[in-house]
Amino acid sequence: MAEAAQSQETERPRRRLRRFAALLAGAPVLAGLLQFPATSAVAAPAAAGSRTVDVSLDTLKPAAPVEGDNLTVSGTLTNKGKQTITGAHVGLRVGPELNSRSGIDDAARHAETTSGTDPAEVGGKHVQKFAKLPPGATQTFRIEVPVKKLGLGDDGVYQLGVSLSGQTADQPWERVLGIQRTFLPYQQDETEEKTRVSYLWPLISGTHLTAETGSDEEQTPLFKDEDLAKEIGPGGRLQQLVSLGSRLPVTWVIDPDLLATVDAMTGSYEVQLDDGTIVAGENQDVANEWLDQLQMAVRGKTVVALPFADPDVASLAHRGKDVTGSLSHLKDATDVAATTVETVLHTGASTDYAWPVDGAVDPSIIDVATSAGADKVIARSDSLRDGLPYTPNAARPVGDGTTAVVADASLSTAFQGDMAVAENSTLAVQKFLAQSLMITRQDPNEARTVVVAPQRQPTASQAHTMASAIGILESDRWSEAADLTAVADTEPDTRANRKVPSRGSYPKSLRKKELPTSAFEQIKETQRTLEGFKVVLTAKDRAVTPFGNALRRGMSTSWRGNTSGAEDFRKEVQQYLVSLTKKVQLITKSDVTLSGRSATIPVTVQNNLVQGVENLVLKLTSNNPNRLELGDPQPVKVAGGHSQSVKFPASANANGPAEVTAQLYTEDGAPYGDAMTFTLTVTEVTPTVMLVIAGGVLLLVLAGIRMYTQRKRAAARRAAGDDDEEEAEENDASRTARTADGHSDNDVQDRHSTNENAGSEQPSDPTPDTAPESGDPSGAGEKVDR
Repeated sequence: MAEAAQSQETERPRRRLRRFAALLAGAPVLAGLLQFPATSAVAAPAAAGSRTVDVSLDTLKPAAPVEGDNLTVSGTLTNKGKQTITGAHVGLRVGPELNSRSGIDDAARHAETTSGTDPAEVGGKHVQKFAKLPPGATQTFRIEVPVKKLGLGDDGVYQLGVSLSGQTADQPWERVLGIQRTFLPYQQDETEEKTRVSYLWPLISGTHLTAETGSDEEQTPLFKDEDLAKEIGPGGRLQQLVSLGSRLPVTWVIDPDLLATVDAMTGSYEVQLDDGTIVAGENQDVANEWLDQLQMAVRGKTVVALPFADPDVASLAHRGKDVTGSLSHLKDATDVAATTVETVLHTGASTDYAWPVDGAVDPSIIDVATSAGADKVIARSDSLRDGLPYTPNAARPVGDGTTAVVADASLSTAFQGDMAVAENSTLAVQKFLAQSLMITRQDPNEARTVVVAPQRQPTASQAHTMASAIGILESDRWSEAADLTAVADTEPDTRANRKVPSRGSYPKSLRKKELPTSAFEQIKETQRTLEGFKVVLTAKDRAVTPFGNALRRGMSTSWRGNTSGAEDFRKEVQQYLVSLTKKVQLITKSDVTLSGRSATIPVTVQNNLVQGVENLVLKLTSNNPNRLELGDPQPVKVAGGHSQSVKFPASANANGPAEVTAQLYTEDGAPYGDAMTFTLTVTEVTPTVMLVIAGGVLLLVLAGIRMYTQRKRAAARRAAGDDDEEEAEENDASRTARTADGHSDNDVQDRHSTNENAGSEQPSDPTPDTAPESGDPSGAGEKVDR
């Protein structure tokens, strides 16, 4: 080990000598260039800022070479001038070592300017020549050169230029006609202390689900479109993020709404087409496969769960916190976040972090972000600035127990361009690597922590470029991977800025894209409607869950830059909810006529919902209570798909019309739905009519009494007839005896006639329907009718 250390110490001076020798060798050439521009082996600089040829640097491999490597550079040349270029060649130019991060930024801003200060070409056989390059023509190039020929000195960051030199007819001497500069990070061996880098890997999408669900038991979800299926399908943005991230040491930052939405696709779902047609979804296999891949990708990794639907914390702080109930949605979104991740991915997730847009913070954003339970806020160094000559540790306290985890702005924004263009991707990777190496070289003896928080929704090409850069850092020569939790727990740098910038310092460009106050007013109105609706439902979750999620989606960060789309979504949610509340209604009643002083009035409540409703009260009120009195309010409970007729007693005190209003109320007295009004007319009841009615009743009573009396008399006659027959028999026997004794038959005849007249019935008497009563005393045990 001692020998190796000695070898390294002796090798570094040798590199310096080689670098110095290269500069000395180039000095005479540069001197001759001033006297003989047309014939010199080194091209003269073009006019500062001119750019006749576009040099596109498409590949540079290896991106962070060591001395034994061969550096390969390739790309394209395009003549944008009006003259043919002759005697052209492409060469490499290695600039001096850069010594600061600001130096890298400055060099990047002038990457294509032919400033006239570029160093000499590497030269020799390490160039590619072109006889001519006509106007508008494009040529490809490829140069390979041993790294040891580049004349690099100590470890560090160097500027590497790829230039096209040639001449034109109007200026027949060789000069630089186009150049593209980039950076070459050069680190031979591992540093003693490495920068610990936490790279956030976001899985966030827009809003794809509507609030509408089917009436079936599973509540089949309705999607706005099939765009999500494209994102998670083969080659899609989210599919690529999962595939790439599974092989990288990253911290996953996930919107639980994305997981819930994809999970909804694994079963039956419907899609609303542009023309309003609803069709069955067919991407269940795609959704299942993506979730399976994600479950494996996050296994053993740190997962951060953002609040559900990624609410726009800055918009809440600046436009929504004064709207009643707005902050409660952020709390609800945080509460369901970890549960959703656990349910879908079967892994734990941290909900300790809030991530404002672009990491821009002010005191109000910090307050709102932490109001829902988070104690760590992912900020960015272009918001929470440090005036230090080095990059401090990412984490630092900002008061009230809150930790700001400050992502590096330069590294976080490195891949925001169109990375589908090869040159953009190559240049982004080289700058990213250069900045990361420079952080380590700022203080090689002090290990520091850095967070990279890229854009929320990287494209597939951006994801590939990020993955390429992270993969190169895995060589661990000057940095090593760390998860976000470890970085957040690192001892803060005492010199780092801990003062949150004022509200006035919040970027105007971001403020313009915030959700307006009217958005939170819309959400408040929908929440009020939902509160009034859910209290009458027997299965509240069928409404509370989909509409609660829809409310959170209405304040999502993903709506930034799409104000009209966000407003349309919130309106659709409110309109659909109102349409559901109207499915519980009063059936319109026609006018009623009351012919009398009292009656019963039926009112029908109809429930067209799938589920039942309860906790409702129906109340009838009269606009003229002195004329018409109505019964007390009646409770209402109606099963799904049914109607209920509720009856109210009514009492009239005077004749004439009275307007009656029927209104449903919740049990706490809040009106539910629209009122229904009808007219009840009381017709006049005269004394003559009352006399006629009374006379009729009296006649019915008298007729009943007469019938009863007649029946009683008939029964008495039959009983008397039986007694006469017995007496006649006795008389016959007596007459026989008296005849013998000298009595006359006429006496017997007279008595018999009298008895027959006494017991006979008249033809007009009704036939008795009861048995004749006996006049004899009742015998022992016999029932006596009285």
